[in-house]
Amino acid sequence: MIINHPLLGPRDAQEFTCLGSASLIDRPDWQADDAQEQFYEYCYLRDNPAGEHRELWFHEAGDRSWLVVTRDTVTHEIYKVELASDVARARGRSK
Repeated sequence: MIINHPLLGPRDAQEFTCLGSASLIDRPDWQADDAQEQFYEYCYLRDNPAGEHRELWFHEAGDRSWLVVTRDTVTHEIYKVELASDVARARGRSK
């Protein structure tokens, strides 16, 4: 599988480590009244979707950047690759 890195161009997926759902970018508020429940869900409850899914990938054997890769978990077709920092910034503006 080839991941088209936004800064470095096409890279082999073996250079990366997949760390799961991109929803991990949205870390719970540790000061919230229900922080314990939120962190339990954040750490332990995961979906395992078939089809289009956004995932966090770490470029371990490269520039050590974090990416959000939107791909089909059945066919492995990649639809979009973004820097995780850009995604996090965009989410911060939209809240």
